Amino acid sequence: MQTFKKNERITGEKRIQTLFSDGQSFVAYPLRVIFLKMTEIMDMPPISVLISVPKKRIKSAVSRNRVKRLIRETYRLNKHCVAPTDGRLDVAFIYLKDELSDYATIEKGIRKALNTLSNSL
Repeated sequence: MQTFKKNERITGEKRIQTLFSDGQSFVAYPLRVIFLKMTEIMDMPPISVLISVPKKRIKSAVSRNRVKRLIRETYRLNKHCVAPTDGRLDVAFIYLKDELSDYATIEKGIRKALNTLSNSL
């Protein structure tokens, strides 16, 4: 089942700060991926995601929201590629490109990011 529910999103200032301060990162253009492996919490999904499109990169809110929708959709369809064996994984996708990308470009970046994540676990 390919869903992306609310509990799969990273929320909370402390959790986000921990991800950015302690996490490891790599670039899968047009995305920067920051990830942090954590201990298992029973009521949490195995992978939680944060998606960010900086206002500095894309000025228009409509365009930023479109990019976020595309990233969410490609992640939802390809998230089966990575599954942590033990513990939980927090992942942040940060958009790097200065202009809009099409679906194929974002999908290529997400697939590369998920393959790199699964290899690093």
